[in-house]
This record gives sequence, C-alpha cells and structure tokens, in this order.
Amino acid sequence: MDGIRGAFARAGLVRPQNGRWLAGVCAGVAARTGIDAWMVRLALLLLTILPGSAVVVYAVLWFCMPPQGWVPPARTH
Repeated sequence: MDGIRGAFARAGLVRPQNGRWLAGVCAGVAARTGIDAWMVRLALLLLTILPGSAVVVYAVLWFCMPPQGWVPPARTH
C-alpha cells in the first residue's frame, strides 16, 4: 500500500489539511488539476446522482491518496 500512496504523492495527488470538507479527496484532485475545489465537488455530486460508481471511486481515492506531508516508511531489509 505504501507503494501506491508513494506513486500518488509523486504524482501530486495528496489530501491537503486545509480546504477539505470530508477527507480532502476533492480538494486534492482540484489542487492537482488546477481547478476550483467546488467544481470537483459539484462534478462528484452530479456523478453520484447518475447511475455509476462515483462513491466507490471517491472511497478508493480516499484510501489511496496519502495525506499532505505523508512520508513513506523507511524500508528495512
């Protein structure tokens, strides 16, 4: 799991401490894409109303996106 979170962190997808409502997923996606967080939240809301799996995608991103300032644990061999 640390490898996945590290890849997300290297790609700039992290959950910020400021500007978050629930878990910070929308704020993190907005910061990475350079658009306003309210637009990402509105898109998620619209996708939730439509048939699909927007809630599942949000939950997966919540699990995979590390919090801001996350540092992967040191590897031990």
